Amino acid sequence: MNTADNLAVPLSSLLTDLVVRAQAGPNDPPVQSLTLDSRQSKPGAVFFALRGAQTDGHQFIAKAVELGASVVVCQEMPAETVATTTYVQVADSAEAMAYMAAAFYGHPSRQLRLVGVTGTNGKTTCATVLHKLFRELGYHVGLLSTVQNQIDEQVIPATHTTPDAIRLNELLAQMVKAGCTHCFMEVSSHAVVQHRVTGLQFAGGVFTNLTHDHLDYHGTFDNYLKAKKGFFDSLGKKAFALTNADDKRGMVMLQNTAARRETYSLRGPATYRARLVENAVHGLHLDVDGRDVQFRLIGVFNAYNILAVYGAAVLLGEEPMEVLTVLSGLTSAPGRFEPILAEKTRITGIVDYAHTPDALENVLDTIADIRQPSQQVITVVGCGGNRDAAKRPIMANLACKGSSRVVLTSDNPRFEDPNDILQQMQAGVQVADLGKVLTIADRREAIKTAVALAQPGDIVLVAGKGHENYQEIKGVKNDFDDKKVLQEMFELLGK
Repeated sequence: MNTADNLAVPLSSLLTDLVVRAQAGPNDPPVQSLTLDSRQSKPGAVFFALRGAQTDGHQFIAKAVELGASVVVCQEMPAETVATTTYVQVADSAEAMAYMAAAFYGHPSRQLRLVGVTGTNGKTTCATVLHKLFRELGYHVGLLSTVQNQIDEQVIPATHTTPDAIRLNELLAQMVKAGCTHCFMEVSSHAVVQHRVTGLQFAGGVFTNLTHDHLDYHGTFDNYLKAKKGFFDSLGKKAFALTNADDKRGMVMLQNTAARRETYSLRGPATYRARLVENAVHGLHLDVDGRDVQFRLIGVFNAYNILAVYGAAVLLGEEPMEVLTVLSGLTSAPGRFEPILAEKTRITGIVDYAHTPDALENVLDTIADIRQPSQQVITVVGCGGNRDAAKRPIMANLACKGSSRVVLTSDNPRFEDPNDILQQMQAGVQVADLGKVLTIADRREAIKTAVALAQPGDIVLVAGKGHENYQEIKGVKNDFDDKKVLQEMFELLGK
């Protein structure tokens, strides 16, 4: 069912995929809505008491019942129960929520060809370019990404890389209702661990790469790897599993999957093979499975993204030459190696979401490949607060290696002191590089300084935030768009 129909369904119809440990209260109450927020509880609602990193939903069961929740799904039965409320005890409330949400919305993923893209870098670009490609091929298509969610060209703002299971199934149901045949979505490691994608039926999964990220959440790299691999382990026999054979963890993803195993590579034998002919400022020139193609995307990392998209499209049944023809004209996702040219001085500004060591290195390597020897590279970079601190000195060191000048600055400090973050970044700066580094906590001033340092023809890279149009400081999201600020500074400084 779809909540737009505002129909009630019996609770029993939502429990078919669950192992219920205990149940108390009315046997089969009608259900009209699902929520993980006790404040949204009301008669006809199921409240899910989730155990999270910050809060435990079990503390809010009484509040949910007070507001009229008809059903409570929990891992521990409360000490006191209300006779008119049904309590369902399960091993994992998040997992139960995913299965129940899929059933409540009529299993929309089974009515779509749903493809999930996972990995550290490239998820957004692959999912976005797949959406653009299938739109050009004439399909009605959904997109679930970090940047935005879309139904065809209608944009629905995104709050997480992968929405919670209730919102996710609601969005998929909206896509089905709008006539979508395909949906392309990013699948984050958090989403796998938190059961946000549990209960969904995928037509295929794509793996991009795996590098150092999110260790603040997963604790160890091995846990991070297992989270990504968990997605492929869950794919069904009718799905495809497409992996990057050039990534050292690429083949690990396929080890236990029941899905059809496929690969892509720029270096060796694979199902989908490409050879890099040229990587230039105007785009990529590739030989893809023996076909000579020019693309508008720039950089070796985008050659991998193109190959992943091409492979996924062919595995979905599209004709290879038609896919390559359409792909050759497509651009990337917003904030992914997005160029901005200063009219007067021909300074090239590049805004990129690179917020991991690997992503930053990829961007700087790409700039090194396409720049002229006379061009300086001036990099503005920061690291987010309340996130993996181990990457901070590494990011600063990489920025120094790949740049003529570096301005270390604030990213999204969140609840940390920006100066503490910058101090940790500075620890990665080698003695020989101290003379090329400036530290300016105010991000606007940092971008202004980088533009002021740039001479005609130089390249200014602003890394870390990409498409984001805010800066998060002490729980408040302040308006801040790197692309707009960069353009503003070009004008302000007469560049």
